Amino acid sequence: MRAGRPHSRCISGWANRRRRICFDAVNIIGVDIGGTKCALSVPDGAERVREVARFNTTDVQGTLERIYAEIRKLGPDPDVVFGVSCGGPLDAKKGLILSPPNLPGWDRIAICDELTKRFGGRAWLMNDANACALAEWQFGAGRGCQSMMFLTMGTGMGAGLILDGRLYEGITGNAGEVGHIRLTADGPVGFGKAGSFEGWCSGGGIAQIARQRVPAYAGQSPLKNLQSGELTARAVGEAAAAGDALALAIWGEVGERLGEALALFIDLLNPERIVIGSIFQRCEKFIVPTMRAVIAREALPDSARDCAVRPAELGDELGSYAAVAIARYHGQHD
Repeated sequence: MRAGRPHSRCISGWANRRRRICFDAVNIIGVDIGGTKCALSVPDGAERVREVARFNTTDVQGTLERIYAEIRKLGPDPDVVFGVSCGGPLDAKKGLILSPPNLPGWDRIAICDELTKRFGGRAWLMNDANACALAEWQFGAGRGCQSMMFLTMGTGMGAGLILDGRLYEGITGNAGEVGHIRLTADGPVGFGKAGSFEGWCSGGGIAQIARQRVPAYAGQSPLKNLQSGELTARAVGEAAAAGDALALAIWGEVGERLGEALALFIDLLNPERIVIGSIFQRCEKFIVPTMRAVIAREALPDSARDCAVRPAELGDELGSYAAVAIARYHGQHD
């Protein structure tokens, strides 16, 4: 599948690298495959990405044919490099999508082989947490650093690791499954484990905390007017923004558990930055005070001092940046 070295307009590297990689828009195409939507994107200069197509995810064959049709419109160069971002499980080394929960029927879809068979060039598949780590490292809150951790903190909790200027994936590609770490002997369930990091600090876990705390709360709270199914992380965030004491207490508890986990990561990995997406971006001000207090108490002082915890910067465009980031990364390192 490896073609000749790409040629044309140069795009400089990232994180103060001296090496350079030469591509233009039709030499890099990012493909973001999600449970509800898919998007295609291309570089827009050295520092930005431009989404060129977005459409709903339907059945497997229909979605794949739409992806191929949108790529044809771009007229890719024979040396094209594809980056494909998708939720797991995957076999990234073989370029296989292996029936992710949000993509029923996508069983052993050889997406990389299918792309290179039709358009030539090279293609790489990566789970969305690792891809988002690359995106924030190249384009967002991780720019300029050599060691960075990215936490998804969305519906679930996963991580991507940039260590000494390279993505670390582990022997089976499962590095960064931090949501599975147990923080407490019992507690909200995430990743199939009670008291896990995902249970305490993901959207699904925060909803569980609210459903437990709200009925037992003796004071007044707008959260008590909601049905159990309406007690979501978003609802807790909206109540906190209105000054609700119960909601603020829930976020304080989430911040404590997040701080405990981050202290472990800071001691273990000694990263320069930890970048956190989704819920942290929206609710940072409610989470950070207790998070910082726990880090100060639990982590090695020198390591904590040298690690900046920042919200992700790319927002709703993260998926499109992530797919391009995969191609840029592999185009430079492979």
